Amino acid sequence: MADSKHIVCSNCQATNRVPTDRLSQGAVCGKCKSPLFKQKPIELTTRNFNKITQNNDIPVLVDFWAPWCGPCRMMAPVFEQAAGQLEPDMLLAKLNTENEHAIAAHYGIRSIPTLAIFKGGRVIAQQAGAMDINNLTNWARAYA
Repeated sequence: MADSKHIVCSNCQATNRVPTDRLSQGAVCGKCKSPLFKQKPIELTTRNFNKITQNNDIPVLVDFWAPWCGPCRMMAPVFEQAAGQLEPDMLLAKLNTENEHAIAAHYGIRSIPTLAIFKGGRVIAQQAGAMDINNLTNWARAYA
């Protein structure tokens, strides 16, 4: 399959090779049969962060947030709505900085919410502050 993408399953972390023309057609994991795109952000933890951000051939948009953060709570439904608009060109994920201090520190996250787009394990774009749905999707699509 020359025209395919590697997509990491958020459920079992298996890496799947999916033909590009089938990404938007309900692709499922070959190992656990879970949908690869669920139209909502996935939760990142120490256990799955590196695999998800490094092994996907599509960009991964990560929302660094905390439960006590008012702007983070305001942006949560916008980020969820964006998942429905940006998948399968981009995978959306959330990382709770309260639970994952080391990851947030490693990427220099000093204010939340902060959005970072990962491609091949590297941050290719970063933006601090809450955004509305139009600004968020336009910003993200510039890096998809």
